[in-house]
Amino acid sequence: MSTTTTLNPRPHHRDARPVAPLAMVQGSLALDLTPCLDPPRPEARPGRPGCDLVEVSASLRQELEQWVERYTQAATEIVAGDRPAAQLLRWTRADVHQDLVRRAVLVAHAGRREPGQGRPPGVTRARVHGVRLSFLSPETVEAAVHLKHGARSRAVAGRFEVHRGRWICTALEFC
Repeated sequence: MSTTTTLNPRPHHRDARPVAPLAMVQGSLALDLTPCLDPPRPEARPGRPGCDLVEVSASLRQELEQWVERYTQAATEIVAGDRPAAQLLRWTRADVHQDLVRRAVLVAHAGRREPGQGRPPGVTRARVHGVRLSFLSPETVEAAVHLKHGARSRAVAGRFEVHRGRWICTALEFC
């Protein structure tokens, strides 16, 4: 017994409706994955003065970036227990200082030691890897700080304001 197979020939006409390209979707988020092929603007430097709401001098920016880097490094060392919290009291608003103390106590108790007494040698310590500032006014700046802790990265966000002629930290968030 033989079987005959017949194939349907393709239609000779095309559908007149244009076919819309399928949108790429990852999970439930519809993301635009189209690459940006435009050349970068020569005046735009990521993380630099383009984020400012006011004009500031390059010297003020550089000076404050260095100060924020040192401040954040010290705050990180306080939380880790390597430095006493009183060292930043002069440059920190009271509620931010209380939060630093609270974090230092929690970390110290988790490691079964006293806060501010240091950690044993050989422990990996977090280091500031980069600082980005955004001036909201000549006397108010917000900072995004990149910390490296071994192979891991963390972020710290801070707000600094001039109070009685000196910069103080008015908000600090460890992300």
